Amino acid sequence: MPTFTALTTLSGKKAAEGLGEAMERLEPEPTGVGVFEVEDGSGLWEIGGYFTEAPDETALAVLAAAFDAKPFVVSELPETDWVAHVRRELAPVEAGRFFVYGSHDADNLPEGRIPLLIEAAMAFGTGHHGTTLGCLKAFDKLLDEGFTASKVADIGCGTAVLAMAAARVWDGEIIASDIDEVAVDVAEANLKANGMSGAVQCVEAAGFDHPDLKAHAPYDLIFANILKGPLVALSPEIAANLRPGGCAILSGILNEQADDVVSVYSQNEFNLSHRSEIGEWTTLILTKQGAN
Repeated sequence: MPTFTALTTLSGKKAAEGLGEAMERLEPEPTGVGVFEVEDGSGLWEIGGYFTEAPDETALAVLAAAFDAKPFVVSELPETDWVAHVRRELAPVEAGRFFVYGSHDADNLPEGRIPLLIEAAMAFGTGHHGTTLGCLKAFDKLLDEGFTASKVADIGCGTAVLAMAAARVWDGEIIASDIDEVAVDVAEANLKANGMSGAVQCVEAAGFDHPDLKAHAPYDLIFANILKGPLVALSPEIAANLRPGGCAILSGILNEQADDVVSVYSQNEFNLSHRSEIGEWTTLILTKQGAN
């Protein structure tokens, strides 16, 4: 069955979302519509639709004009093994001392970097998204500042790339959790692929609701790359499970949400140590008040 794509770009989130909604009402109807920010700081958004029959290019031209977008580029896609394609096209991610790569780049590992193998077909957390990249860069910054930890928790771990990064530099008690059973299985598979089986304990849990997570507390470092809502809800638990002077690296936060998150955590005895933005996403390093 042929597949057609129709792609365009424009400036501004609101306009992009409006165009995406308008595309869903086209005839023939798209099988899917995606709206994504181009994470290069340009402010551009990409809007794309997938069709099982050729889209109405006149209707697309009208939509592009109405939303002040670039003209749609319509293409017919050949039959493709998309996992293999993504593996070929997905470039490695460099975040300070960390190098996140797929097996297709195994022969091109740079010297002096800490390698982390994550396949493109795995769950969220390949390092290409602004949140995961932001967390890795924040962790690299802490390491540059001489921060050390013997107990680390990665809450909402996805691929467990953050927990693995910690296990690469520290020989301590590192535990990764996710609410999704599949993500926990993926985390275990990634550890095995990196020759790190047993270096990180992986558990299925919502927040800190697991006896093993509670048993290891208090932590020196907590990663939580999730979303604003869960981060706000978890703020008392993160505070309770982090030692005084310990750090929390938080992401999954839209730039416009960051002040709210900082405010909530300040009420739970955290100080903001560092804040960075990649595209539309903010990453925070917060330090729990009190003596080390």
